[in-house]
Amino acid sequence: MRAMIRRPLGPIAWALAAVIPVLFVGLFFLWPVVALVATGLTSDGQLDLGGIPEVLALDRSWKVLGNTLIQAILATAVAILLGVPAAYVLYRLQFRGRGMLRALLTVPFVLPAVVVGVAFTALYGPGGALHWLGLDRSLTVVVLALAFCNVTVVARTVGGYWAQRDTRQGQAARTLGAGPVRVFCTVTLPALAPALASAGALVFLFCATSFGVVLILGGRDFANIETEIYRLTVQFLDLRSAAVLSLVQFAIVALALLASALLRKHNEQAQAVSYEVRGPRRADAPILTVFGVTVLLLHVLPIGALVWRSLQGTRGAGFSLDNYRALIDPPPSSPLHGSVFDAAALSFGIACIAIVIAVALGMLVSLIVSRRPRSRGLQRGIAFYDAAIMLPLGISAVTLGFGLLLTMHKPLGFGFDLRTSVVLIPLAQALVALPLVVRTLTPVLRAIDPRTREAAMMLGASPFRVLRTIDFALLGRSAGLALGFAFAVSLGEFGATAFLVRPDAQTLPVAIAALVGHPDPASYGAALAASVVLGALAAGIMVLAERWRVDGGVGGSW
Repeated sequence: MRAMIRRPLGPIAWALAAVIPVLFVGLFFLWPVVALVATGLTSDGQLDLGGIPEVLALDRSWKVLGNTLIQAILATAVAILLGVPAAYVLYRLQFRGRGMLRALLTVPFVLPAVVVGVAFTALYGPGGALHWLGLDRSLTVVVLALAFCNVTVVARTVGGYWAQRDTRQGQAARTLGAGPVRVFCTVTLPALAPALASAGALVFLFCATSFGVVLILGGRDFANIETEIYRLTVQFLDLRSAAVLSLVQFAIVALALLASALLRKHNEQAQAVSYEVRGPRRADAPILTVFGVTVLLLHVLPIGALVWRSLQGTRGAGFSLDNYRALIDPPPSSPLHGSVFDAAALSFGIACIAIVIAVALGMLVSLIVSRRPRSRGLQRGIAFYDAAIMLPLGISAVTLGFGLLLTMHKPLGFGFDLRTSVVLIPLAQALVALPLVVRTLTPVLRAIDPRTREAAMMLGASPFRVLRTIDFALLGRSAGLALGFAFAVSLGEFGATAFLVRPDAQTLPVAIAALVGHPDPASYGAALAASVVLGALAAGIMVLAERWRVDGGVGGSW
């Protein structure tokens, strides 16, 4: 009788778990984005598609599109070339401190884009150690900064896959006389193709939608679609052109998401058996050298330059803490309302709210998309559901922020204006973080053998007890990493937040951007110090999250 009573609750519970995230994404993402695009493509209440050929006929539009594709393709190529050696060192070799090194290499991916932009400006810009190279405001610096953020994506995606590949084919080839290079090119590289393609699609996606890095380092000459949408909406209020470019960006990212989903599915199906790693050998010296040079020149040097210049006086008087004192006691010329410390406190509080929303919704989504129903109809439904939740990855954060401003005036008839408070900021940040949380948690649940759940139910466990003792137990172990990603991403979110903050309540990334754009040298010094603080917060959060994940025994890749 108890089984008969509780059996109907299963479908109801699953339906609620599926509907809640959909309602959240629909209300705070799909509606604002559609409203913004519709505003730009309508005239006097009538659909007007004349703007599409009009905007696409402009040379500026094609230049921006070309910049977007060139930057994304070049940065993806650099990230793959440097990420594969990193994957080998971190996932195929065993040495002391490997776990900490993995955690530290995760930091560049979650560093706020504003911090990355300021760090590369500190290195290559006026007064920087490498300013003599003449690379300031160049395509090279933009590509290097994008690769800086995404080498980790390649290392984790390819490394996690590589660690679970059967190495006996390569050993057999070496036994037959093939050299290391030939074995890698003819055996290892083809075997890694699914992971490389999946990682490449993800990196292309992140680079094609980059905002803060390109805004600070590229300027107008190297603007991509994301920064151009921002310029059109903020400076010119040209919603028509912004809507057309949003559609173009959505088409590009949709193709990247489709490729990533197909390749990730192949990747997950191909993983079979894990093989133990080994210690470094003399033959690994070239790969270790490439990895060391990558970490030193691409990662350590820009961050080192940022920290060093933040400790210099505004008049070049040597070591000084004036820039850090200005975070608490800003000079009269500061463009901020209040101190940087106030902005940091506000960012921290907003990020806490955002991670609660993102992780709670991410757990529900992961439970849904990790199911393996026998029905082909349900399988397609789950795949469509997964794609729908991933939609925030495919739309400009700038478009999202401006769309929220258009639609959140007494939404759904409620008698208050959400635009006059900071309520929209954690909602927007949760939307940005949600896909990463889902991609962190879902592989953990998909790794569960369905027979484990079936055995528990045959022994009399209810569906809710199975979820509590099997699914939620594993989710709890990996929740640390999901929390870390969500917190770091929320803390550094800039694109949507730039539209939603009030002048008297700015988040830390928005405050840094305002300081960078101010002509006073003291403001730029404060921006350097604030970037160090924001970067240290994001780095500390991710190191703790990675250690929590490792201690919990949850492995795997993105």
